[in-house]
Amino acid sequence: MRADRLISIILLLQNNGRLSSRELSEKLEVSERTIHRDMEALSAAGIPVFAERGAQGGWALAEGYRTNLTGLKAEEMQSLLLAHSSSLLSDLGLDNVFHDAFQKLVAAFPARLREDAAMVRERIHIDGAGWHQSAESLPALPIVQDAVWQQKKLRMQYSRDEEVTERIVEPLGLVAKGAIWYLVAAAEGDIRTYRISRIANPRLLEESFQRPDSFDLASYWEQSTKQFKEQLPRYPARLRFHEKALPRMSQQRYLKLIRTEPAENGWIEADVEFNTLSSACEILLGYGPLAEALAPPELRESVIGQAKSIVTMYGGN
Repeated sequence: MRADRLISIILLLQNNGRLSSRELSEKLEVSERTIHRDMEALSAAGIPVFAERGAQGGWALAEGYRTNLTGLKAEEMQSLLLAHSSSLLSDLGLDNVFHDAFQKLVAAFPARLREDAAMVRERIHIDGAGWHQSAESLPALPIVQDAVWQQKKLRMQYSRDEEVTERIVEPLGLVAKGAIWYLVAAAEGDIRTYRISRIANPRLLEESFQRPDSFDLASYWEQSTKQFKEQLPRYPARLRFHEKALPRMSQQRYLKLIRTEPAENGWIEADVEFNTLSSACEILLGYGPLAEALAPPELRESVIGQAKSIVTMYGGN
């Protein structure tokens, strides 16, 4: 709609200072001729917009002109609140800056949107520190989301380890980690996490529930993630690898460098932790001649056995 586009032009100029017709047309996906007509309409409406010629020229608003727009839609507000990742901001040292900016943003909302903003922050958490990305089918997500917003109990079937159980849960919030969505819900007196791609036949019940006053979704998720990592199996080993492999090993999933010794002739020895013998063997084979298992003996034997099988499969002696 033209009215939306005119408001967008004002906001773009207000936030960027000066933009050319080409830049505006690209951002708004219209022709430069349309931009010129829009500028004429803004000028006729009393908006102090003017053109500056030259290589550094473009459209700009008069010095000191600002507008307060109160037509922010609820969906737009929600997208702003979810378009950040606390972990990424923390990595950059910007988490405190974001908190201050968020408070200023919410303070500018009308009262109704402030209530909606609090609900969004309370019931949806975005975890930007990803596990492995996964494109999952999420047919249950819309109904699960409705249950979270409406604070209604949810009947669902949940599959885990090839076992399907039926449960009634009290949905407290949604968490997105990478492309994977989770439901955090109260069930049988405990708070549990459910992977939404494993939920089938969800049905929204009429019965509502009382949300725990002390429950904080982000804090729960942080603690739950910490406990999950602590409970992962650990398989200690000692490796010898070429220094060329160090950058990759430092980022390798399911491999943790515990202690490394200085490189000697380009080779490093290190104490490490894998998750299991099987995953250790698989990971080491991926490094080819750049890595060698020194201990335990069963890991060396497993890698040697797998390597011999590969040679045999390719017709080697």
